[in-house]
Amino acid sequence: MPKQEAPLHQLKQYLPEGSFEEVSHYLQQYKVQLTITRERKSVLGDYRNSFADKNHRISVNGNLNPYAFLITLLHELAHLFTYERFGHRVLAHGQEWKNEYSKVLAKFLLKKIFPADIQKTLLKTLQNPAASSCADTSLLRVLHQYDEKKEGVNLIETLPEGALFKIKGGREFKKGEKVRKRFKCVEITTGKIYLFSPVYEVYVAI
Repeated sequence: MPKQEAPLHQLKQYLPEGSFEEVSHYLQQYKVQLTITRERKSVLGDYRNSFADKNHRISVNGNLNPYAFLITLLHELAHLFTYERFGHRVLAHGQEWKNEYSKVLAKFLLKKIFPADIQKTLLKTLQNPAASSCADTSLLRVLHQYDEKKEGVNLIETLPEGALFKIKGGREFKKGEKVRKRFKCVEITTGKIYLFSPVYEVYVAI
């Protein structure tokens, strides 16, 4: 499925209640071309700065729950704000970006849009936001509670050691011990060892 530009009035269905007006203001003010994409495992959103005759471009995965969608969109808007101030003179997820993300996130936290558990987790990220929501295990864990439940899908950390599971694409693994923050798992067909995030979604036979 190709990317599809999202008409502004349709954006409301992807966002939690109470956030649309503020978000649409930013998108119109900076003339952002927003696209809603299919699921991307390695990235939840993306930002491309304006150049020549092209506007700022932001894409967000359309399969995210409303809270995850908003957080991802704010993450990408922070890249836009950073670019507007510093251009390409700073690191993509350096202190300048962290400052911008913390500021815009704090505005939405004050609106009490998020449930208490997400609000509490986000408050902890304000001082030092992760470069990617995919890398923030605590945030992914709490956001997962608000995903549409899919039969047979579990987080790796909920499976017992030795359990067999499959990932998207059909590859099968056996869960092993935890090594620091990740689980060591063996691919059944090759015997190769892979490390999985504890909040990685996998498919388990019912």
